[in-house]
Amino acid sequence: MPKHLVIVESPAKAKTIGRYLGDDFVVESSVGHIRDIPSKVGEVTESKKAAWKATRFGVDVDHDFKPMYIVTPDSRKQVAMLRKELQGADSLYLATDEDREGEAIAWHLLEALKPKVPVHRMVFHEITEGAIREAVEHPREIDYQVVAAQEARRILDRLFGYEVSPVLWRKVQPGLSAGRVQSPATRIIVDRERERLAFVAAAYAGVTGTFAHADASAPFQATLVTVDGERLATGKDFDLTGEPRTDRLVLDTAAAAALVDELSGAAFEVSSVERKPYTRRPYAPFRTATLQQEAGRKFRFGARRTMSAAQRLYEGGFITYMRTDSTNLSGTALKAARSLVAGRFGEQYLPDNPRFYGKQAKGAQEAHEAIRPAGERFQDPATIARSFGATSDEARLYDLIWKRTVASQMKDAKGESLQIRLQGVGTGTGRVCEFSATGRTITFAGFLKAYVEDIDDPDAARDDQETPLPNVAEGEPVDVVDLVATSHETKPPARYTEASLVKKMEELGIGRPSTYASIISTIQDRGYVRKQGSALVPTLKAFAVVGLLEKHFGDYVDYGFTARMEADLDRIARGEEEKVPYLERFYRGGDGHVGLKDLVADDALEAIDPREVNSVAIGEDPETGLTVLAKPGRFGPYVQLGDRNGGDGPKPKTASLPEDLPLDELTLEKALELLDAPSGDRVLGEDPVTGLPVLAKAGRFGPYVQLGERGEGSGPKPKTASLFKTMGLDTVTLDDALRLLTQPRVVGEHPEDGKPITAQNGRYGPYVKWGKESRSLTDEEEIFTVDLETALSLLSQPKKRGRRAAAPPLKELGTDPNSGKPIVMRDGRFGPYVTDGETNASLRVADSVEAMTTERAAELLAEKRAKGPAKKKPAKKRAAKKPAKKKPGKKRT
Repeated sequence: MPKHLVIVESPAKAKTIGRYLGDDFVVESSVGHIRDIPSKVGEVTESKKAAWKATRFGVDVDHDFKPMYIVTPDSRKQVAMLRKELQGADSLYLATDEDREGEAIAWHLLEALKPKVPVHRMVFHEITEGAIREAVEHPREIDYQVVAAQEARRILDRLFGYEVSPVLWRKVQPGLSAGRVQSPATRIIVDRERERLAFVAAAYAGVTGTFAHADASAPFQATLVTVDGERLATGKDFDLTGEPRTDRLVLDTAAAAALVDELSGAAFEVSSVERKPYTRRPYAPFRTATLQQEAGRKFRFGARRTMSAAQRLYEGGFITYMRTDSTNLSGTALKAARSLVAGRFGEQYLPDNPRFYGKQAKGAQEAHEAIRPAGERFQDPATIARSFGATSDEARLYDLIWKRTVASQMKDAKGESLQIRLQGVGTGTGRVCEFSATGRTITFAGFLKAYVEDIDDPDAARDDQETPLPNVAEGEPVDVVDLVATSHETKPPARYTEASLVKKMEELGIGRPSTYASIISTIQDRGYVRKQGSALVPTLKAFAVVGLLEKHFGDYVDYGFTARMEADLDRIARGEEEKVPYLERFYRGGDGHVGLKDLVADDALEAIDPREVNSVAIGEDPETGLTVLAKPGRFGPYVQLGDRNGGDGPKPKTASLPEDLPLDELTLEKALELLDAPSGDRVLGEDPVTGLPVLAKAGRFGPYVQLGERGEGSGPKPKTASLFKTMGLDTVTLDDALRLLTQPRVVGEHPEDGKPITAQNGRYGPYVKWGKESRSLTDEEEIFTVDLETALSLLSQPKKRGRRAAAPPLKELGTDPNSGKPIVMRDGRFGPYVTDGETNASLRVADSVEAMTTERAAELLAEKRAKGPAKKKPAKKRAAKKPAKKKPGKKRT
């Protein structure tokens, strides 16, 4: 019997496909990419090191930008297994995803395995038995144009990242990174924060009235819109600086209150009634971007969490491919959806013909279908809930996809919109005031019976929301029930959430469906952005990096340029553009574009002033006239009063900034308050024994107290002691400090040898020590309370080789929606982390203990689960010891 080897990307996908193919098929996985450009010379074998030295970070920029590839260390074992499986195969099917990355993986497998048997490229958009058998029967060849586009993208990313990141290390901070797409994405968030910084709040007032009509069952509300024909200003009529439109009337609270007095005895009548038919078409089926946006709105899922759940649904055969910019549905899907509409909701909800939706995303390729339930008959959401758990991410996401797909094939929602205008004349002044009330009634729910999309604006009405108004006619009188003066203040532009950032990136053409989630994760992992609730807040580090890139690498954070690069890669994939000439223009310049090579030349970098790019001006100190600056620092953000010119003059005054303080909340008053506060070196008093000052200090590894100052030269190091976790720099007292400085405390002498037993604090917490033996204490206070008997008892017990007893959690959060178990935050060896008892997830750079919420913790845990268990690095084999040479002995005589 012939044997066919099928290779996919993931083990889960392999398992599902294996169920649909016969015994003559063996399905294995590559476990993602198997080859890549090496990141450092240490990954290159000795035979290739000379070739590496001739390249620019693994790319030979002088010979058609040829990249050097290696089988990645993590993939070597898997590739060896695939080679072994291939030895007994009669044919090879490369069944990786049908996108750029999937096509590239297929090509890399071909290059690494070098098969001697026929090779077929097998593609499908859903993992169902029919789709898999169809793919086997109708394979195609590898699309080398798509491979060229992916390779061009990889080379662009390597050159940009490896050429520009060192500039950031030199001019901003060591360890920073720049990315071809991540940097423009970071700029979007920084630009929004700049708008918030420029924002000036404006106050305005209005009048809200409650009115009654003879035929109305309940009073209704209307708001004042004009006074003597002049329109009143509302929040949208002010710009960022708080200036209103010139054709608007701005009321203050006093003027609004005066109008209330004027109108309290006025007669009102209906001045106009405008009725319009209301029609709402169904939403298009999900694309990657719209799925991420809606899951963010409805479930507060981050982009990565959404895609992880979607990946598991796809690999399990429950939905179609989840990385797509198409809204098309196949004939099979249309038939399945229409059948469900007729069966579940009734024929009255089914349109005469299937509904089709045009492409909406900028640069959309429509290579796949929209995201929909898989198969010829859509599985019921209850089935998925039984498979994954009713509250699992997978069940909730599938229910969303199922409803959206079915709703897309239903009739429009119908109703009526109504606007009523009421008019009254002010007593004494004769001013004509007009109020407006807007309502909506839905007469036929249509698709809203199945699905209603959530909205970003908390003040806007959902599509299914009704606001009934009385049936009135023009000229009819209405009674005034109440009039109230209202005061308002304009709001700054809302920060981006992950959902709205995806929407903005899609509008600008930055990134592609397959990259949105990874881009958002990367800018958080790098510490450029942190989450405050669901809002994305840029750090000072982001301001510095974006500022530098805007001024010296302007094209590379320009939204239009970045979008054109994505479009150019699409052109390469379609065969309309050649890879090598495109890379030449990118690297060496041409067509009016300055090449990357020239931008990173030493003479170009000399023009970059680190002081300029690393400073955000907050305002001017009224006492000194010096500028207050906010700056990113190696050990965290800080504020600084003034700046040195060329390094001359006294060191400027500085103060640390709280990590979780957004820049738009750092007012001049707040900055000056921090600068005037006692510094980290707070003098607590004088040691009564030595007469030396006792200081409280902020150190790299946490707050501590110190006895005396270190003198010049190589004098003895002052005695120090870490603060207990219950203490703070601003609350620690002299008595606390003197007590801490008594460590190590001698508990007593050990009866066996008379050597002292001491109690002290250490890197892993409090403990007692006798010679080389040590045992942990459960609480820091025990350092000063443990007695000799207890210490001897602890030391007599066998040393625990496992973990010490868990310390109390730093914070208790809510229940994890996936596992149903309580989430707590603990302090680990490498910093704080969240856990539900099964999965642990470290906090990211921009997360903090204080700001951590249940939703954010659940998101971190979901992302960690999606990554799977960490791969263990193979233990290094110890070199065998050479037998020692025997010394020649004396001969016996």
